[in-house]
Amino acid sequence: MFRLCAVYLALFLGLAALAGTFRVATYNVETYLDQPTESRRAKSGAARAKVRESIRIINPDLIALEEMGSTNALLELRGALAAEHCEFPYWEHVQGFDTNIHVAVLSKWPLVARRPHTHDSFLLDGRRFEVKRGFAEVDVAVGSNFTFTVIVAHLKSRLSTPEADEAEERLGEARVLRGIIDARLKPDPEAKLIVLGDFNAEKDSAPVREILGRGKNKLFDTRPAERNGDTAAASAAVPRDVAWTYYYGKADEYSRIDYLLLSPAMKRHWLAQETYLPFIPNWGVGSDHRPIVAGFQTDGPAN
Repeated sequence: MFRLCAVYLALFLGLAALAGTFRVATYNVETYLDQPTESRRAKSGAARAKVRESIRIINPDLIALEEMGSTNALLELRGALAAEHCEFPYWEHVQGFDTNIHVAVLSKWPLVARRPHTHDSFLLDGRRFEVKRGFAEVDVAVGSNFTFTVIVAHLKSRLSTPEADEAEERLGEARVLRGIIDARLKPDPEAKLIVLGDFNAEKDSAPVREILGRGKNKLFDTRPAERNGDTAAASAAVPRDVAWTYYYGKADEYSRIDYLLLSPAMKRHWLAQETYLPFIPNWGVGSDHRPIVAGFQTDGPAN
């Protein structure tokens, strides 16, 4: 039976690769814990079900997850999705300095290399700080002729701490992340790279500008937005279509702090019309964030 399932899986992946398109998503799943900790509650059954529904709706080939709990929590989610006919044979889980929430990857494609960043640090006011959640970095093989790299980030929250100014700490993490990006792009400007996740910062903020970079290795912001018929708003010089990804209840504030960024080489495979912020009824049951998704093609420039 196992061999038969493996054959069917290989056939499925082969057919998908022949189709030449795939989807990548990112989703902050808001404290997806299977067990409570001293500071956080376990995620309710209703919230876990809504997270799974959201993932099934967008049906990604790879999804980056932020605020994931332990490895057991990730495997619980993966197993529950498989029981609902949404299978991800490959996964990665990275734990940084934070012992409660982490970054992770679920993939239908093989992860052919893994470079977890778990102890990166930076100096701030003469003190050394570790990146709170680390960064996941994986190479993904789509079929036999197309490989790309994914870097998953969840930068310091906007909650104040006694140790340092939260904005400066977040900028320090962003600089570390840009260093990882440059380590890939400077020796190989043609590297196909996707940098995605929850940056906890708006578009024109110092951390986002730092991650985007400048010059020939500047990343491209795909800016997924709702498919709600606002074509005129989307075509404005500064797009006015709906692209917020996060709701902050204390301030009753909606903002875009989740990103899906591309290196120049990866942008050539990007499908703008397959990049969007999905409509999910009662999305807030699952998380205070909404997932975003981008489409790509493997067989030549897309735009």
